[in-house]
Amino acid sequence: MNKDSTLFVGLDLGDRWSHLTILDPEGEVVEESRVPTSGGAMQRKFSALPPARPECQRLRSIQGVGPITALAFVLTLENPRRFAKSREVGPALGLVPWRDQSGGQDPQLHITKTGNVFLRRLLVGCAQYILGPFGPDCDLRRWGLQLAGQGGKNAKKRAVVAVARKLAIVMHRLWKTGENYNPEHSSLEEASLIAIAQPA
Repeated sequence: MNKDSTLFVGLDLGDRWSHLTILDPEGEVVEESRVPTSGGAMQRKFSALPPARPECQRLRSIQGVGPITALAFVLTLENPRRFAKSREVGPALGLVPWRDQSGGQDPQLHITKTGNVFLRRLLVGCAQYILGPFGPDCDLRRWGLQLAGQGGKNAKKRAVVAVARKLAIVMHRLWKTGENYNPEHSSLEEASLIAIAQPA
């Protein structure tokens, strides 16, 4: 297999096993394999491949987002135009809490966990890295650490989910608009956060 060739990868994600299909530029099947979804097997498989899709390269410019997360995000969402606003991606991936408002009360409940389980786990893993001791110094990390420091026994867990949700918003925004990732952007408002227009 020519390492310089452009390959097209299809990934049918499962909780335990995933089916991987690799096509060459002419549409011929180069490889079909069954890969464990968790663990290092899939990471090793993707590390041995040249870039599969150009949009994944842009998403991987976010430190903490690897090849599997980028590809899983693109293949799961399929088309960035499915969502009119980037902030709609979080609920679609189950990264927002249940709401049970009644009698003037609005308790904080567990996340809905709708959408693709594997992709949600990957995004949470990315968020844990960003907030961890080796995470990059960026606006998203600083925002997450501020949330984690607000107190409460579940503050760290809520911060991880919040960063995962914001990360999904950023990834969708970069994919949809072709903007370049800017880790030092100071605004976290709407879907345009942490992104700047691609230079001409």
